[in-house]
Amino acid sequence: MLQIAGTTFQLPENWPLDQIERSILQYMQDDHNMYSYPSLEELQFELTMRKNIINSARAINETEAQFTVFEQSRCNPAYWQLTSAGGFSLSPDVQPSDAIMDIYSNSSLYAFECATAAVIIIYHATLQTIGKRAFDTHFRNLYLYSWHVDTDLGLVTFNSNSFLPGDIIYFENPDFDLAAPWFRGLNAILLDDGRFFGHGFSIRTDQEIIQNLNEIRIPASNRSAFLSSLVTRPSFTHLSRLTRQQTRSTTFKRQLPVVHHNRSSISTLRYQNYLVQLGYMYKG
Repeated sequence: MLQIAGTTFQLPENWPLDQIERSILQYMQDDHNMYSYPSLEELQFELTMRKNIINSARAINETEAQFTVFEQSRCNPAYWQLTSAGGFSLSPDVQPSDAIMDIYSNSSLYAFECATAAVIIIYHATLQTIGKRAFDTHFRNLYLYSWHVDTDLGLVTFNSNSFLPGDIIYFENPDFDLAAPWFRGLNAILLDDGRFFGHGFSIRTDQEIIQNLNEIRIPASNRSAFLSSLVTRPSFTHLSRLTRQQTRSTTFKRQLPVVHHNRSSISTLRYQNYLVQLGYMYKG
């Protein structure tokens, strides 16, 4: 269900939506949850951002970037400094937008696990949506490691019984083989055709992903992998404001610490729990 400025949404005539945006809009209208926006422009921004998340996921699927664990992470040293923990720290004098684009254009130089891949996709989609100038203004200190993100993404995670295209969801594998802990789960992007992209799995249906995860379980396990109810999204409202704010705010931007946990393929919820254990309340 959709509302604009408190009234039931009516599709404007000649609204220039492409096929992906129309698909996302249909998901919203068919959903039992209410999606409310103060203006048509705010809805258009979210549709565009979700479309770009989907396109960024499809694009990275076509690259040569490989799946690997943190100990074997790789990046292009011309743009990133590889840390001892397997993270990518933005090199001095490099524009954030150029470094994100290099992951796509020089992909054979990169290897990372699926949580990092999801974050890369969100950054890439954000760049495509708000533009290079705004992106370089607001995301100047990028560090790619698991679910660590710049707070300007406004990343939120919650439980839901419905998903929208462009959502990041999580497949849980409760009895994963301890010899292959990177199969504990999969962070994946819901695409507009109902399939999912997960780094290392390519584009598959939910049942295909579950079947693959079930093949990497402890012996005699009778618990199947499953699609969990976790949903992760950026703050579309906050990101839309960044497009109108082309200079850096003088207000201090609070950043959360990095938790170097060395566990590949964890969910956003697990990463947030690590922050809580350190005494930080994660608010996205």
